[in-house]
Amino acid sequence: MAKQKIVYVCSSCGYESPKWNGRCPDCGEWNTLEEATPAAQLTRSSATSASAAVRDISGSIKEINDIDADDNEVRWTTGLKELDRVLGGGIVKGSLILLGGEPGIGKSTLLLQICQKLGEDHTILYVSGEESLRQIKLRARRLGVDSGNLYLVSENDCEAVCSVIAKEKPEIAIIDSIQTMNISALTSASGSVTQVRECTNLLMKTAKSLEIPMLIVGHVNKDGAIAGPKVMEHIVDCVLYFEGQKNLPYRILRGIKNRFGSTNEIGVFEMCGSGLREVANPSEMLLSGRPSDASGCCVACVIEGSRPILAEVQALVTKSAFNVPRRTATGFDYNRMAILIAVLEKRLGFFFGGLDVYLNVVGGFDIGEPAADLSVALALYSSLTDKIVPPDVITFGEIGLAGELRAVQRAEQRIAEAQRLGFNKCIIPYSSMKGIDTRRLGIEVIGADTVQKAFRAALP
Repeated sequence: MAKQKIVYVCSSCGYESPKWNGRCPDCGEWNTLEEATPAAQLTRSSATSASAAVRDISGSIKEINDIDADDNEVRWTTGLKELDRVLGGGIVKGSLILLGGEPGIGKSTLLLQICQKLGEDHTILYVSGEESLRQIKLRARRLGVDSGNLYLVSENDCEAVCSVIAKEKPEIAIIDSIQTMNISALTSASGSVTQVRECTNLLMKTAKSLEIPMLIVGHVNKDGAIAGPKVMEHIVDCVLYFEGQKNLPYRILRGIKNRFGSTNEIGVFEMCGSGLREVANPSEMLLSGRPSDASGCCVACVIEGSRPILAEVQALVTKSAFNVPRRTATGFDYNRMAILIAVLEKRLGFFFGGLDVYLNVVGGFDIGEPAADLSVALALYSSLTDKIVPPDVITFGEIGLAGELRAVQRAEQRIAEAQRLGFNKCIIPYSSMKGIDTRRLGIEVIGADTVQKAFRAALP
């Protein structure tokens, strides 16, 4: 009896190798090669017969102007404005949306909540491979979801799921989750690279052929990336990532990929007893409970998608008890913080060499925009000198290696948001003041071209 051939498949990129390696030769990840059975290859005769039976698709060719694609007709609103914002206006017909996130972050809760609004005008099929129908009913009752157009099925066979979708033709399908789906013809276990890839391909073909939008829940691995091969993210039209800290009630929905909208938008939610609640004004949420008499605190204004968001940056500079001082950054890039500390030492003459530095963005918010450089530097300076930044002062601006302040985009929109939330003084790069009428803004705007001048303006 011939021995069954074994290959090793990378769980990160899907690379196949005839022998096991500690490191994947393609993507470079460690300990990701898993044992699998290769798919049967076509023989020469079967390949010849298959090529002879190729379908003629010339009749499917259409001129682009003859295709009806009115944006108002192909997008369906979900009832959650924050989710619609991230999606680019709503769910597109025939789209495949992948929603990933940590366990217990609220993925299934979010999808079940939107069924209430979507169920008013559309039929929905909710396929669960993790919960029984009774469990889903209990969760739906807690969330107040009682739509008559919501149909449930508990099934793990992906081929059976696609068959029932093609037969019943619901207007929206939800798969929870892709890691529990399997194809019986494949010998690998559910959640493996092969199963996830082939199940996603099968769901994609069903969604595109029937123009039924599908929302798929995807689990994450220990590194925080969506579990399964990277090709799965290429197959789908939209990849959303639900993030947040378990000890905080706030959740942030971020678009990583979106073929029908921007990937810069974020949606903010709050987890409460009755499910997820939209946070229409994230700035007020992030600034709630802000101290007014503590050093090392400064407010930054960053742009996320189309709206400005104000976030509090806190820094703590203290004497180190170790030979090598500790540096920690939460919600801000660690390497960027190291650069700002180097600029403060070189250009302003401050010494951080024997001091521990702890930096934190309050509320679990992540700042990746260079416009927060000035706020971070001011918080570090405030903690080092124990000087308090006035609570009505807000700053933004990018800091160069020479200690200069560089212009940032959409400065007027940031200033208007700061004025709306009650700030009285705004310190910005001098080059960003071009074209801004400061008299009609109702807030004092000070332009500075160097970090030293910005510090003097903030801490007179």
